[in-house]
Amino acid sequence: MIRNWTAAAAGALRTTPAPVTRTLIVLCCLVFLIGPASGLHPAHGSGEELLAAQRDYFRRWGVIPADLFEGSPAAVLTPATALFVHGSWVHLLGNMLFLHVFGPLTEARMGRVRFALCYAGCGYLALLGYAAANAGSERSLVGASGAISALLGAFLFLFPRGRVTSLLPFAFFLPVRLPAWAVLPFWAALQWAAAGRTPEGGPGVAYLAHLLGFALGFGCAWVWRGGATTVKSAPAPAPEGENQP
Repeated sequence: MIRNWTAAAAGALRTTPAPVTRTLIVLCCLVFLIGPASGLHPAHGSGEELLAAQRDYFRRWGVIPADLFEGSPAAVLTPATALFVHGSWVHLLGNMLFLHVFGPLTEARMGRVRFALCYAGCGYLALLGYAAANAGSERSLVGASGAISALLGAFLFLFPRGRVTSLLPFAFFLPVRLPAWAVLPFWAALQWAAAGRTPEGGPGVAYLAHLLGFALGFGCAWVWRGGATTVKSAPAPAPEGENQP
């Protein structure tokens, strides 16, 4: 436990019900399970039929930059709907892990309304920024990565000394507890490096949306706190591994 916190205060934050965080996790999971990406619903078929259903699903609810800036009213809503759509089980579970780890403490510190606005607003703007930078792209973009990246940025500002557990490749993947100010900027630097190397025909990982969300979340927390960094810090729940949002 961080020395300047009492056990009662730290325990209260760790056991907070975090209703907004829990609701977001439930919604994302439900949307995934009933959609074709999960592969569980027999109505979506199998094989080529399932793949076609998935493509149509992502095009309908995901962000397609080329369509977004053609003035279609429906396309304007897609940066919001895309936050609840995920492309695979790994994509969903990775995002939900980070939301589960960093969401509750951030929600407790920011308050439910500010937390919800930060998540939705920063997530929308992160996807919009990615679409603006790739205005001619026909590839659909889905996932809550931009919004969750915003939570990471907000967490860094609010709990700069909070410790998180990571598996470091150069440390033979041994779990190491490091302060958030060391882990999260390193993660952001990796996103920046990867964003510059992703080819046009690559896997479609929106590293730029991650970076934009991270910066927007940090700025959101900074504005809310009036530019004053949080003095107290709290330990974060420790995931057993590190997943890319």
